[in-house]
Amino acid sequence: MGTVTIGVAIAVPEPHGSLLQERRAGFGDPVAHCIPTHVTLLPPTEVDAEALSAIEEHLVGVAAGARPFPMRLSGTGTFRPLSPVVFVQVVEGAAGCAGLQERVRDASGPLARELQFPYHPHVTVAHGIAEEAMDRAHAELSGYEAQWSVTDFALYEQGPDEKWRKLRAFAFGGSTVPPQAPAPEARGSLPTR
Repeated sequence: MGTVTIGVAIAVPEPHGSLLQERRAGFGDPVAHCIPTHVTLLPPTEVDAEALSAIEEHLVGVAAGARPFPMRLSGTGTFRPLSPVVFVQVVEGAAGCAGLQERVRDASGPLARELQFPYHPHVTVAHGIAEEAMDRAHAELSGYEAQWSVTDFALYEQGPDEKWRKLRAFAFGGSTVPPQAPAPEARGSLPTR
């Protein structure tokens, strides 16, 4: 059957996901429409296609032990000069993301792997584009705010056309969502100044 490239991520819900994807495209990122807006739990990983059922079973178990948590994005950051990335920051929910990604990559499971860099949850809005465009992304989204309750994550596969497609979502085992901080006035939007 061969190998496939997969990833595990928390999808950024609508309308936030589409807005950030359109902004990413507007900055000139050529892969903006190939990658759903997300917070990574497992970066692109090549696996044997025959292992997908075991991977899904593992992810069902990870999700069953997870509980909903609040996620809040606010402002921008960058990994430059180490990596050519500008991102929207996860300012609430980072611990929940970190715990999930550890369980996804657990040494006893089918997705055990080392990371190239220490885990840092974020939402990429520019990657590998001209420095001027990276600077513009950093500045123009610096006032961005969004929040929602994370209740699941998903398994994605990269197709031969380089597009990432959701294979399956995995709902968390808990049904109680912790209280969220009051929503900022411009929730899920850009500053109006």
